[in-house]
Amino acid sequence: MARSRRSTVVAALAGTPLAVAVLVGACSAGGGAGWTSGPTGGDGHPGPAQRMPVTRLTPLTEEDGYVPEGEGLELSAEVPALERLDPRLWAAVREAAAAAEAEGVDVVVTSGWRSERYQRFLLEAAVTTYGSEEEAARWVATAEESSHVTGDAVDVGYTDAADWFSRFGAEFGLCQTYANELWHYELAVEPGGECPPPAADAAGGA
Repeated sequence: MARSRRSTVVAALAGTPLAVAVLVGACSAGGGAGWTSGPTGGDGHPGPAQRMPVTRLTPLTEEDGYVPEGEGLELSAEVPALERLDPRLWAAVREAAAAAEAEGVDVVVTSGWRSERYQRFLLEAAVTTYGSEEEAARWVATAEESSHVTGDAVDVGYTDAADWFSRFGAEFGLCQTYANELWHYELAVEPGGECPPPAADAAGGA
């Protein structure tokens, strides 16, 4: 089940001019009506749906890990965005969320696993939003480099939950990966370990 939320990266990007341009470009895309929506082919490699561009005829769906604008996922939701996370990461997030909620801090997941095409869409939209590939790379990784695509990262919300994770996440092995993304966490240390300093941003700056 999804819960309404104030803002997310998707909310910031989905309404950009590029998103509109991609939708308008649907007519020039290859026919998409016959594609299945599964994330991979039978051999475990990305299936046709993952390789297709996001258009009006082939929009992002739950199967891409898409979380609708203005919403966050309850941790009990049975959706690909959560189910395709690394099991160890997901167990740590649930344990941390339970501890946070015991202290009165509600936790939702604003983004989890993403399909490759979802990640490409976010990066292309970020280029339009920030005006250059260089600036966009500070906020959105490529599909080949994204920890969301491999199921190794979660974005948590809202602000109070992200703040709680920044202070206590290491107790569960969860570390803030980027200094400019308070909401982005990965399983980086043993529970109770010391998190390494976060990189400046998704571009890898120290």
